Amino acid sequence: MKPISYLALGDSYTIGEGVEEEERFPEQLALGLSDQGFDVQTQIIARTGWTTDELWQGIESNELTPPYDLVTLLIGVNNQYRGRDVDEYRLEFEYLLDKAISLTSGDPSTVVVLSIPDWGVTPFARGAAVSTAQVATQIDEYNEINRKVTEEKGASYIDVTGISRKAAGDRSLLAKDGLHPSAKMYALWVELILPSALSALDIR
Repeated sequence: MKPISYLALGDSYTIGEGVEEEERFPEQLALGLSDQGFDVQTQIIARTGWTTDELWQGIESNELTPPYDLVTLLIGVNNQYRGRDVDEYRLEFEYLLDKAISLTSGDPSTVVVLSIPDWGVTPFARGAAVSTAQVATQIDEYNEINRKVTEEKGASYIDVTGISRKAAGDRSLLAKDGLHPSAKMYALWVELILPSALSALDIR
């Protein structure tokens, strides 16, 4: 099996809040890659509640071993949740994406960015009397930013927001906390991520 190193950067959606470690998407992605003949060494830098600036601090304070063969980046929901300025998000997301690319061999095609899921459809949001429409509009605005920056940099972009919105009618897509993705939802994400990851690895 070909050894590869994989770095996953993010927040609760990457650390897998509410599911077992082997059920979070980075681990499911690593399993999918191993099925294709890769021996994956996975490192995760993520924490529940992190915003873009806090992820940056997390990266700076962790011991890294670049170059990584593959990096995923998913960040921004907590910026939206806290009402942070979208222009601030644009600037900090670009810094993070540039950092992610620099942690590979400098090839942007080895970085995969995931869109921000829509938590406004969840029971948690309903319990908090949050406007589903307002959250959806703001999430779309943030995702338009990260999509454009990703395309400008030449990295891969995976839209998982549509899958997250299916949780409005399918409770099995959510963890027991009624907010975060279940293993089932993460598996659907990985179906979308895996082709881009394999394509990136074939280049190296």
